[in-house]
Amino acid sequence: MERNGQVFFINNRVQNIYLLAEKLRKLVPEARIAVAHGQMPPAQLETTIMDFINYDYDVLLATTVVESGIDMPNVNTIIVNKANLFGLSDLHQLRGRVGRSNKKAYCYLIAPPMKELTDDARRRLQAIETFADLGSGFNIAMQDLDIRGAGNMLGAEQSGFIADLGYETYQKILNEAMTELREEEFAELFVDEPRQTTFVSECQIESDLNLMFPSDYILNVSERMTLYRELDNLNDEKSLHDFEARLIDRFGPVPAPAKDLMIVLRIRWRALQLGIERIVLKNGRMTLYLVGKDTSPYYQSSAFTALLTYIGAHPHACRLGEKDGKRFATFSSVNYASEAYAIFEDITPQN
Repeated sequence: MERNGQVFFINNRVQNIYLLAEKLRKLVPEARIAVAHGQMPPAQLETTIMDFINYDYDVLLATTVVESGIDMPNVNTIIVNKANLFGLSDLHQLRGRVGRSNKKAYCYLIAPPMKELTDDARRRLQAIETFADLGSGFNIAMQDLDIRGAGNMLGAEQSGFIADLGYETYQKILNEAMTELREEEFAELFVDEPRQTTFVSECQIESDLNLMFPSDYILNVSERMTLYRELDNLNDEKSLHDFEARLIDRFGPVPAPAKDLMIVLRIRWRALQLGIERIVLKNGRMTLYLVGKDTSPYYQSSAFTALLTYIGAHPHACRLGEKDGKRFATFSSVNYASEAYAIFEDITPQN
């Protein structure tokens, strides 16, 4: 108030909100206090909010009705009563209601001592305190997901299991389970839909080759990271060609390590068509790990037949093997990304 600002005081219980207003008036007699909550008549609620915006009041004692809505840049402080009872996303939203102008803002969370809180409440308050920087929304969301658990469409017994696996692994397992149900148990329901043409959902690539955007080509680290993410999301030759054209326009001729990086992306596309789960391209050799499931229709597909045909035609350069239940194909004398891609071009069945 001394900085000519205003205050949100959040109390999410309508039953005692007017008693709390009287207590605040006794504590800060000079403060002009208004009360707002969702059980008020709409016209009265609107009038109260507009009067507060027009600076007729210093403090708005309210429920979470102010969590989203009209921007009030003059509010420079928010106090949340019994913050341990709020969800993490609620606290993040409420905190974002202040600091919306050039006035320095403060957020105060009132809660019992940490030792009296539940484990989840303690984690929520620690998370909201830790992730206080601009742009922390993603971290807050992941913490919230970790605390509450994501649940599982395929069984309530796995609610919260994502905390042990990690989000990406959980999503991968879920997609694999859905695909298996679609192709086997409920296959008759999808008989009229186009059949899946790939046998794996992802292909991991390990390599000791120099695959990157060099720091002397793209100087800004965050710019390089953005381009890596954009490149990873491309899924066809036209989009990759457009991506390369934009690189040349912005940064000049593409250096060899960046060209090899784009070749490896093409290799991944081909590998998905051929049912390759993992590629190891190291020490002048390339090893392709095939679909791990013995009953997969991959082993009766044209893709597997094309791989066998290539191996049969090049017995001295490649071989098929199995170890610890994993089938693989090894290719010798593969020293460059372009050589690996040439092999994939020769293997891939022509439609």
